[in-house]
Amino acid sequence: MGKSKHPGPQRLPVIPDPKLWVSVVPFGLGKVKPKHIRDTMRTLWLNRDNLPYAARILTQGVCDGCALGVSGLYDQTLTGPHICTTRLNVLRLNTMPAMKSGTVHADIEELRKMSSAELRELGRIPYPLILRPGDTSFSRLSWDEALDFIAAKFRAVEPEQTGFYLTARGITNESYYAAAKTARFLGTNNIDNASRICHSPSKTALKRSLGIGASSCSYRDWIGTDVLVFWGSVAANNQPVSTKYMYAAKRKGTKIIVINPYREPAMDGYWVPSIADSALFGTKLADDFYQVNIGGDIALMHGVMKHWFDMEERQPGSAVDHSFVQRHVNGYEELRLKVLEQKWEELEASSGISRDRMAELAGLLAKSKSAVFVWSMGLTQHRHATDNISQVANLALLRGFIGREHCGLMPIRGHSGVQSAGEMGADPFSLPGSDFDEHNLSRLEKLWGFTLPRWQGDIVGLSLENALLPAGHPRRMKLYYLSGGNFLETMPDPEFVREALEALEVRVHQDIIFNTSTLLDAKEAVVVLPAMTRYEQPGGGTSTSTERMIYFSPEIRGPRIAEARAEWGIYGDLAARVKPEQKHLIAFPSAQAIREEIAKAAPDYDGIQYLKNKGDVFQRGGAWLCEDGVCPTTDGKARLIAVDVPIRGSAEGQFYVTTRRGKQFNSMVYGEKDAFNGGLRHDVLLHSTDAAALNVTDGEAIVLHNTNGTFHGRAKFAEILPGNLAVHFPEGNVLFPMGVYETAAGIPEYNISVTLEKAIHFIQRKDRIYSKRGALEA
Repeated sequence: MGKSKHPGPQRLPVIPDPKLWVSVVPFGLGKVKPKHIRDTMRTLWLNRDNLPYAARILTQGVCDGCALGVSGLYDQTLTGPHICTTRLNVLRLNTMPAMKSGTVHADIEELRKMSSAELRELGRIPYPLILRPGDTSFSRLSWDEALDFIAAKFRAVEPEQTGFYLTARGITNESYYAAAKTARFLGTNNIDNASRICHSPSKTALKRSLGIGASSCSYRDWIGTDVLVFWGSVAANNQPVSTKYMYAAKRKGTKIIVINPYREPAMDGYWVPSIADSALFGTKLADDFYQVNIGGDIALMHGVMKHWFDMEERQPGSAVDHSFVQRHVNGYEELRLKVLEQKWEELEASSGISRDRMAELAGLLAKSKSAVFVWSMGLTQHRHATDNISQVANLALLRGFIGREHCGLMPIRGHSGVQSAGEMGADPFSLPGSDFDEHNLSRLEKLWGFTLPRWQGDIVGLSLENALLPAGHPRRMKLYYLSGGNFLETMPDPEFVREALEALEVRVHQDIIFNTSTLLDAKEAVVVLPAMTRYEQPGGGTSTSTERMIYFSPEIRGPRIAEARAEWGIYGDLAARVKPEQKHLIAFPSAQAIREEIAKAAPDYDGIQYLKNKGDVFQRGGAWLCEDGVCPTTDGKARLIAVDVPIRGSAEGQFYVTTRRGKQFNSMVYGEKDAFNGGLRHDVLLHSTDAAALNVTDGEAIVLHNTNGTFHGRAKFAEILPGNLAVHFPEGNVLFPMGVYETAAGIPEYNISVTLEKAIHFIQRKDRIYSKRGALEA
């Protein structure tokens, strides 16, 4: 725990700096860019029936969009109001009325024809529902009927055959904690959350490298650091408020480096709507782009360190902070030997970056006295993701960029609340406050008063696979309880996911709206429970931001869905019905009572019990984790991890493909056209030289295919490194395999080798195969 406290927000410069302007043409007229004014007006129109309530949510509540932690319109980084399109896009989820009865009970096949975006517009779930095999529509249940039905199923199956999952949008610490405690009370460790497919490798790698499981620094450290590196992160698109921090950093002289296969336009220049000169003329964000191969980040980092060790041979101390390393780091010699054995030709081939370009980056970092490394799913959604993050940590540790002002490692989070899911125990490898081990099991048994299961729970992907195990298998998943989420649009191989979800005997969807997965069948029943939003929950709730700020979001006066209930209350009521003789051990009388218990169960959260009013906040762990280089490990030292360079497996004529986000919030799509490059949802980003080799023209219909699936799209020429392709998530998920997980953290694979063909050639080849098959059968 650090001793230094966050100093609070700082002011932006008043006088503009024209050197940072993107264009002298006001508002970026004629350029492809977000239309902030238009989007704001659209939000006003969508919320016109509840504008006063919408205004109170924006000015009083903690943002339920990304995890930057804006409370009302203000945060702890900069003075002045903040608002972004992500928050405006999700606002309607909180203000929309309940679905009309005729819609709720419409023919299920008609509902199944709708996309998730169309279902979202139907309104809130009004009351508990059930869908049994053969039913043509949902039937209404009372809360007692719904919870008694689910409780009976929990009693009828083994705990190993049950599981819980929680999404991240709007989920509070209180709900995560209640779910984690309920799962263990019911005897199961099969509980997982949305961070499993986002940042689980970040936590795993930071734990093994530094003994921490969260960002080591604060957003304030961006402002004035010598170098700010975004690795596989498009913060300007996914966390738009962060552009204001980048603007402030640029005004302090910070260099911004972006490492990504695609030169994302959002990171090139951005029109920050809450800063007058930026709103008018835009702001140049990135000083340099390093376009790396998909999966080539480790090779690039090896190249940087190889240059550093060469510099050390010529002039000791010119690249490595030996004083810091000697006092605070283990594993130096092992890492040095691993790096020196790498061959330049292999590093260049793997990374896609020349030795000279690697030298430029190495030189910049070596000359810098401070740096902050920020990353997201471009580094985490790989089968070698934990090694990716440990390699980033290696760079920071060799330079001493840890535990002090303007330095640190930051896995930037995309959802408000996802940071704390594991910290509250909603994770098969975690318990509230710490890891899943005997010490913490015993500690919590004393606090909770009941025995906790010792067996290892499964991650979400395995739980889905377990739904298809043979009928008599002891781990066959039979009952899955989902708080939000839509696996059809977030997990690889949607058809497999569909099969798994429909193979479950009972599936529970605790949510505020329908999505495409809600409407799938189950063997016995699908039960739908209407949940409150975070702004409706009695007693308010808390959420933890990327920078470990724990914010209180108050209950906000406004219209209510009559039968919607607080998520933490639903868990407690259900658990009490499953084991009525022990209900005194699982009762959650109020949100305040949960916060008081969290403070005991998770010692790092001591202080959460005092958060009761709008604006209440504290930072867990202080301004910097590993302050002054002292880490929470057994010997107080960080560890350098020697990792191998992954082997890229694409053959000649094939490409590596990754996913990216467009105008969307996770899987919730808000527009068909990308606001930054004008691309459509089924466009495939590729370099013109790759297209020329295949005689593909811009806009032409093409097909990507591999053994996992087939994606039909259109070519869109873009500044992406040759040999690499990008498709939108979730549309491109058909190309990725289910069952391929990163070993250390269990994240699914979202990068794969594919063959690209002109659509006309693909169809002709399929026709020939079909014709030959028909002739043989004849």
